[in-house]
Amino acid sequence: MHLHPALRAARPLPLFTLLAALATAACSKPEEQAPPPPEVSTITAAPETVPLTRQLVGRLSAYRSADVRARVPGILQKRLYEEGTDVTAEQPLFQIDPAPLQAATARAQAELQSARAVQLNAHAAAERARSLAPQKFVSKADLDAAEAAERSGLAAVAQAQASLATAQIDLGYSRVRSPISGRAGKQRVTEGALVGSSDVTLLTTVDQIDPLYVNLTISSADLEALRDEQTSGSLNLSQTRDVTVRVIKADGKPYGHEAKLDFAAMDVDPSSGSVSLRAILPNPERELLPGAFVSVETELGSRAGAYLIPQQAVQRDNDGAFVMVANAQNVVARKDVQVEPRALNGHWVVTGGIEPNDRVIALGLQSARVGEKVTTTAFKAPAGGETRPAGSQAQN
Repeated sequence: MHLHPALRAARPLPLFTLLAALATAACSKPEEQAPPPPEVSTITAAPETVPLTRQLVGRLSAYRSADVRARVPGILQKRLYEEGTDVTAEQPLFQIDPAPLQAATARAQAELQSARAVQLNAHAAAERARSLAPQKFVSKADLDAAEAAERSGLAAVAQAQASLATAQIDLGYSRVRSPISGRAGKQRVTEGALVGSSDVTLLTTVDQIDPLYVNLTISSADLEALRDEQTSGSLNLSQTRDVTVRVIKADGKPYGHEAKLDFAAMDVDPSSGSVSLRAILPNPERELLPGAFVSVETELGSRAGAYLIPQQAVQRDNDGAFVMVANAQNVVARKDVQVEPRALNGHWVVTGGIEPNDRVIALGLQSARVGEKVTTTAFKAPAGGETRPAGSQAQN
């Protein structure tokens, strides 16, 4: 059967012809473009001089602590202060029964008067003997005896005066006074008790808590390493009295006053291998109390040639701390670094492994791969400056 030419043209194309046409169309499409390099933010490393800080644990103690004791025997009559309040030097704190001491004072006064009367008679007799001696109306022996009696009378008066002074002092001790200004503790002996009869009875304690002492210790090995670095010139350690100490409260906030180091021991404690330090801390609000443990941050000096790197830029793995940098061709490379154990204002203090003008990647680390290219922008620190609490450890 013969078909009309128009009908023959309308017949479907064979399958292989359709596939060939589709393949040709696919080959004619434009090639897909590779994705752009990931974007990262970098900070340009620049060496600078930074404070050398160490975080230690300290214990507070009173600047002065005085025991208030009964210095004379007697019955404790009453307490004259309120426990736990501030008292001033020479303020009366306790009253001991003064009656026996008043009687002793009166007896000493009478003995002084008697000694003075005897001394006056002896003096008069000696004067008569001295006036009659030139005329030989008295013998030399009588003159010597009269003058000896006069001297004995003077000595007896002096002795009586000393006894009276002792009795008056003891009478003054019947009112027990605070030896220093500070905060008085609780009463140790109740009223009606016999005190001071066989020993010096402790009545209470007064502590001066403004200022306070902050007692610290630092490892002798750490101190030796710091001194070695100072010898090499990379560190400048401050003099003892120039070292500042900042107390960190339990809520993580710094205490409102700075302490100054005032003492550093010259020997190492053999039991702990540490060196004792002590600082003086103002405490005008009486906010801190003796005996408490506190965290402190000490500024021991300064370190030259260090780099402050944002905390999130420093990572760690089994090989230690490292950073990622972008070179001049924007290719990522890894650099192992040495880092101080504590952060400073949201930055790690890097002491080695970085060169000046290295572009350290601070943001976009999850997209950066060693040996691959990136697109870089300048890093901008978030408002407030700190990216993590100071003192936290670097993480991957």
